[in-house]
Amino acid sequence: MSLRVLGIDPGLTRCGIGVVDVSATRTATLVHVGVIVTPPDLPLEQRLLAIARGIEDVLDSFSPAAVGIERMFAQHNLRTVMGTAQASGVALHLAASRGLTVGLHTPSEVKAAITGYGSADKKQVGTMVAKVLGLSEMPRPADAADALAIALCHAWKGPAVVVRGGALTPAQRAWRAAERAAHV
Repeated sequence: MSLRVLGIDPGLTRCGIGVVDVSATRTATLVHVGVIVTPPDLPLEQRLLAIARGIEDVLDSFSPAAVGIERMFAQHNLRTVMGTAQASGVALHLAASRGLTVGLHTPSEVKAAITGYGSADKKQVGTMVAKVLGLSEMPRPADAADALAIALCHAWKGPAVVVRGGALTPAQRAWRAAERAAHV
């Protein structure tokens, strides 16, 4: 039996969407990946509506059991933070309206889960996503790879996915350490 997870890398201009199936042995399979793009000259409410419709289409088409969303973190660009927060709110609303479990994951938690290193760069994350999912190349753009990494992080975080004997993998140990550091 596997867990189907929708990962969302929220953004107002580009919102990454990735769906994976993850088995109890941590084997992951790509189900869907894409990016919802909205033009900057479109009114804000229309951009958010387009993001909502894109997420709804994925929810309807692939019926995930859980949703992982990148948690907001401090940035210097207030405009970027606001757009990301608004896209996150849309995603949270849609997941909650369908009764789905939602997990919010910081970028360092996601990086630690997928690479074992909480400060990995985008290329390292994309490379590991491709390797874990058995893809011939990194998903592009980076928002798509990030969404898949978020979905994998969410699936691997839970207690349902452990290696034989109940031990944590190195990536799970790194993720737990990053999570503890984020809550200090």
